[in-house]
Amino acid sequence: MKNRFSLFLVLMLTSVMAIALCGCGGNKADDNSLITIGIPQDLDESLDPHIAEGAGTREVLFNIYEGLVKPNSDGDLEPAVASKYSISDDGLVYTFTLRDGVTFHNGDPVTAEDVKASLDKCAGTGSEEPLVAAFSIVKEINIVDDSTIEVVLKEANPDFLASMTAAIMPAGHLDGTAEVIGTGPYMYVSRSPQENVILKAYDGYWGEKAHIKNVVLKIVPNADTIVMELEGGSIDMMERLSTTQAAQLSDKFEVLEGTMNLVQALYLNNSVEPFNNTKVRQALCYAIDPQEIMDYVSDGKGTEVGSSMFPAFTKYFDRSLNDVYNRDVDKAKELLAEAGYPDGFTFTISVASNYAQHVDTAQVIKEQLKEIGVTAEINLIEWDSWLNDVYIGRQFESTVVGVDASTLSASAMLGRFESTSGKNFTNYNNAEYDEAYNKAISITDDAEQTKAYKQCERILAEDAANVYIQDLPNMVAVNKKFAGYEFYPMYVMDIASMYIVE
Repeated sequence: MKNRFSLFLVLMLTSVMAIALCGCGGNKADDNSLITIGIPQDLDESLDPHIAEGAGTREVLFNIYEGLVKPNSDGDLEPAVASKYSISDDGLVYTFTLRDGVTFHNGDPVTAEDVKASLDKCAGTGSEEPLVAAFSIVKEINIVDDSTIEVVLKEANPDFLASMTAAIMPAGHLDGTAEVIGTGPYMYVSRSPQENVILKAYDGYWGEKAHIKNVVLKIVPNADTIVMELEGGSIDMMERLSTTQAAQLSDKFEVLEGTMNLVQALYLNNSVEPFNNTKVRQALCYAIDPQEIMDYVSDGKGTEVGSSMFPAFTKYFDRSLNDVYNRDVDKAKELLAEAGYPDGFTFTISVASNYAQHVDTAQVIKEQLKEIGVTAEINLIEWDSWLNDVYIGRQFESTVVGVDASTLSASAMLGRFESTSGKNFTNYNNAEYDEAYNKAISITDDAEQTKAYKQCERILAEDAANVYIQDLPNMVAVNKKFAGYEFYPMYVMDIASMYIVE
């Protein structure tokens, strides 16, 4: 009996200690808790989540805005502003039940009118073109009652649910440029251009509240100062370090390794010479060795990709496309000669200087292309210039960058190469691809649609739309005072999952 009582005391003490330890790490921290996170560039001028262009902007807005559903770290879509949903048997009607008790950051409750207004904005109701391309198949959005919204489609699409991650905003505040008001675990406080963005945990959040009260997103545009900023304590965390940077850190930091969930490539402006010539593009593909690039840029880490799809999109990723262009210098020279460039040519690679991996990749590409007589000149530019001149203005010859998916759907990656897409910054124009893509998005059977999307990827690969390289490793440095960082199968920074461990 005495031994049983002693065992009982030990178990009780163990439980108390476990609770105490959990209290130090996982529970909501006090109002003075703070984390400073480094980000490589300022956010877009507009913080409107429906039109945000930069992946770095969208990953921050993930903490501020929510849709009717949102992705979790496994890549599954979970109810968010909606508590549940149903899809009709014919796939044309999506019915959402709004969650009780959800409020905006200004304290106002979320209503069916707010949801309809937000979705109408995305669908471009009353205008010729939808603001969000995925909403082009929306026929109508109806308020069934105070807690029920119905979205009716013109045609079924198994990918459509992912579009319901579109941010819900107050009906009277739909201009995200003027006011930043969402329903997420963090609320926007302020921004100082080229310096920082400040967030604060929203006490009225409907779900599990953020553990760290105050967040400073400090802009660190110079890749060469990242290690110094971390070691000096001016930032506590930084994502997407190079393997070289990660190796320089002291044991004050835990370095976590995931994937960036993007397609890094030498993206070519298909509307300018000589990249309007398929044989020239194919020659560059034969001249490039992705493994050599990975060995130099990330110590061999990362995954080779042969088209515009990354491995986290498991069922859509086609590894066989990596072998469409195995390195063949002689074949590359032969194609250049057939295209009318027997002595090669000179072109410019425009690269955002704040992304060390892209800059390093451009350097390797430059050396590899010398072997086929092609001269690449690297033009390092600031991120704002890259966004405005290259991505939006399309004033470039080529660029090295990583393209990500804004939603968990194949169309988010492949839709940008449809000739009329506003996101088609490479000016790719291929009637065969347009036909294949439009066929793919109209298929309702999931297996058949997956096959159709893979056919789109094959066309991009064989037509050498771009010189595809890899999905980069994501090395995340976190001061050991913090824990809870989670990787997602898309470009997301979930600050709410993090907590203080001391």
